Amino acid sequence: QVQLVESGGGSVQAGGSLRLSCGASGFIVDRACMGWFRQTPGNEREEVAAIDFGGAARQLSSVSARFTISKDNAKNTLYLQMNSLKSEDTATYYCAAKEICYTPLSRLNVRVFDSWGRGTHVTVSP
Repeated sequence: QVQLVESGGGSVQAGGSLRLSCGASGFIVDRACMGWFRQTPGNEREEVAAIDFGGAARQLSSVSARFTISKDNAKNTLYLQMNSLKSEDTATYYCAAKEICYTPLSRLNVRVFDSWGRGTHVTVSP
């Protein structure tokens, strides 16, 4: 059974850093397409970063210089390193996955992902 468990959220002042983790079970992250999404009340979930089976990655333009997505195959975990956090980064962050995924990054979108975590909340104060 596929399971994703996020951790690492919390409260931080603007300019600070957090690292979100997504522990995966029931599949191997090395073969999966994975992503981080975030959502605030009243708004749609938006993709923050995604990584395909080959390790190619992308970030939302507003976070590209500050956030980095990565996989640790040995720990079967997905990470999102978030630096220089801003108040507008406040949201609930969700991990998503599609196991055994050969979709290249250029065609990866939210509809590809079929497993989701419950989310971890990040609050950035001014």
